[in-house]
Amino acid sequence: MNGTVTVLDKGAVRIHSYMSPADTFHATTQLIETPARIVAIDAQLNPAYADEAAAYARGLGKPIDRLIVTHAHPDHYNGAASFDAPVHVLPRVREQIAARPAGKLPSGLVVPATDLTPSTDITPGTEVIDGVPFVFEAVSGGEAADQLVVKLPDQGVLVAQDLVYHDVHLYLGNNDVTGWQQLVDALAAESGCDTILAGHGLPAGPEVYEEIRGYLADARELLGDDGQAYKKAIVDRYPAYVGPFIIDIANRSLFPAA
Repeated sequence: MNGTVTVLDKGAVRIHSYMSPADTFHATTQLIETPARIVAIDAQLNPAYADEAAAYARGLGKPIDRLIVTHAHPDHYNGAASFDAPVHVLPRVREQIAARPAGKLPSGLVVPATDLTPSTDITPGTEVIDGVPFVFEAVSGGEAADQLVVKLPDQGVLVAQDLVYHDVHLYLGNNDVTGWQQLVDALAAESGCDTILAGHGLPAGPEVYEEIRGYLADARELLGDDGQAYKKAIVDRYPAYVGPFIIDIANRSLFPAA
């Protein structure tokens, strides 16, 4: 297996957090194993890694009930077909995905235009899936224009996805550091979740919020009008973080004239 899987036992639920290799900045697919089924959350950028995550899920011997896509960045939906499962998504996220043109990453990977239809609309609120309450919350701003956050209150689990990165450089292409800081502050102020599932990196505890706050504060300090200067400065400050080329992708939006 190219990726790695972290397994967390949470009583009636077992979490299998698949993390891609560093070449796709440790993107995660969360596999929530309930007593009789699997709920998959996010679908990888590289279809080969999506195939791995989906094969692992099928190897658990339970049907994949659905694939939830949290937001409109290709590293979370490009591999959706690998799961061969109904797609569930916020309506505005589906619209944002459909509006994205085909593109090519610095690695050479071509990301085709995608339309996640047919799909099922996610309505914020609580849905009981196989006896397990899932709380769906829609948030706006920060890392992406709109995102879905999933909470499993009985298990103390927050599926934060791209509101939280863990030891991975942050994608700032949405150009909303302030919004991201506000959202992280709101999550940190809540109680009841001791396991935080990151969109990039390994599962963490609530201490990860302070790490994100620190990085965002540093980014605000270091961002200027030169994308390469910013990249050098933030990488020098966080030399152990993976995925520095995610900064190059973000810089296309932050410094379009460069």
